Amino acid sequence: MALDLLRSGLATLEYEIAEERVSALGRLGRRLEAALTALAACPRTTSSDRKIYDSLVEQAGYALWLFAVQREACGLNRIDHVIKIYRVPDGVVARMGPLAKPSAHPAKTKAVEAALPPMF
Repeated sequence: MALDLLRSGLATLEYEIAEERVSALGRLGRRLEAALTALAACPRTTSSDRKIYDSLVEQAGYALWLFAVQREACGLNRIDHVIKIYRVPDGVVARMGPLAKPSAHPAKTKAVEAALPPMF
């Protein structure tokens, strides 16, 4: 009887962990989509726009990295599939990784801020 209860508790915990992994994957996928949408909407006409564009590329590279790490945690290892499906630009793939200068208040445009769901 106690063993059944233990197995039942373990199964419940494993289910909740899997549920959270999938939930986090969905949040990070939406974050990547929002970052790519903001990047696509950014004009590249002046030097000030170029700085905004570069910042958006960096944010999208970070979002791609977070999504790839979470996919790997879920046992999904093919990042090339993600790049193809999401149509990730080469510049974003090249910038994939942690932010170069993480800060408490990273500079974001209003479009990215409005589009990005909270992380946790």
